[in-house]
Amino acid sequence: MLTIQDVRTILPQPDRSRLVVVTVVTSEPGLYGLGCATFTQRFHAVHAAIERHLKPFLLGRDVSRIEEIWQMSMVHGYWRNGPVLNNAISGVDMALWDIKGKQAGMPVYQLLGGKCREAAAVYAHADGRDPREVGDRVREFLEAGYRYVRVQMGGYGGQAARLARLEGAPAGAYFDPREYARQTLLMIEHVRSAVGEEVELLHDVHERLSPIDAVQFARDVERFKLFFLEDALAPEDMEWFRHIRQRCSTPLAMGELFNNPREWQPLIAERLIDFVRMHVSQIGGITPARDVAILANAFGIRTAWHGPGDVSPVGHAANLHLDLWAPNFGVQEWCRFPELVYEMFPGTPEVRDGYMYSNDRPGLGIDVDENLAAKYPCKGEVEQWTQTRLPDGSPARP
Repeated sequence: MLTIQDVRTILPQPDRSRLVVVTVVTSEPGLYGLGCATFTQRFHAVHAAIERHLKPFLLGRDVSRIEEIWQMSMVHGYWRNGPVLNNAISGVDMALWDIKGKQAGMPVYQLLGGKCREAAAVYAHADGRDPREVGDRVREFLEAGYRYVRVQMGGYGGQAARLARLEGAPAGAYFDPREYARQTLLMIEHVRSAVGEEVELLHDVHERLSPIDAVQFARDVERFKLFFLEDALAPEDMEWFRHIRQRCSTPLAMGELFNNPREWQPLIAERLIDFVRMHVSQIGGITPARDVAILANAFGIRTAWHGPGDVSPVGHAANLHLDLWAPNFGVQEWCRFPELVYEMFPGTPEVRDGYMYSNDRPGLGIDVDENLAAKYPCKGEVEQWTQTRLPDGSPARP
């Protein structure tokens, strides 16, 4: 029986995002696994949860019992389904799948049931200060072989420089929700007319609209035939998905803020969304993501796992294995890492002509250069982009 001998946490920041990577060391010399536990805004809390709570619980346990370890880890703290603990559990869960693949001499997608496709279609992000600039960025991605492009203008919520600040207004990421909706519709109209119908366009509302305005926006954007509209509503407003579904056929994607199964289960069971977009480490790793994909498949709903820069390369590798296996795969978000990341994480998935390919190595197929990672430690800082405010200075959801 192979057992868990050590659990180590690596906290590198090779780019803008602070990453949390877990190494599970086994009793077999040289055999270890990697997992992603990245919660970039609260990385200290995840680190503490792993080192002070999960590690003592896990030492000496049989590495082969992935399901049991996941189930027991989830209830061992009694309170559960929060982002800090879920990410900590995810780091261990992914690492155990990585170890099992290495033991079997197989990529993780083989353990899940084998490939349904040779590579995973990805989408990139085209942003710009005005519609013309966004259109130019979309053309660049098309020339690079991408078929799916997410379009934003001025970031989430749009440009807010023209807003007049009230006297004494605190600092923050200001935006006007209704102005954002109007300007975004004009931008998407321009891009669609400029690049035609062949490219699949996506847009992320990022929960920036009130529920009734989100319903209106989903109706207004229907004519542009988006591949999907992402996060039109906040998790607290999920009942409003019924109103959107009843009023338009815009495909809907939701889930990157979800932690609790009760958040995604009703949306799947009632067919109120078209794509599940959870941050795989935030729901607890490969084990629950596999179960979500199977459930969603039964209801004709596709996967589109969260894949920005604040998912570590290990997390992107896990996404890819799920993508290659899942019969109901839709599309994969991709952040386009700089070269330093590929050097720090050998085996980071590569994208060619708009598709992400596996290197077919055993396990997750990725490693980490801990010496190089140590040269780029996480820097504690207060996030600015999540301090969003309405024109009058009142707090808004990011």
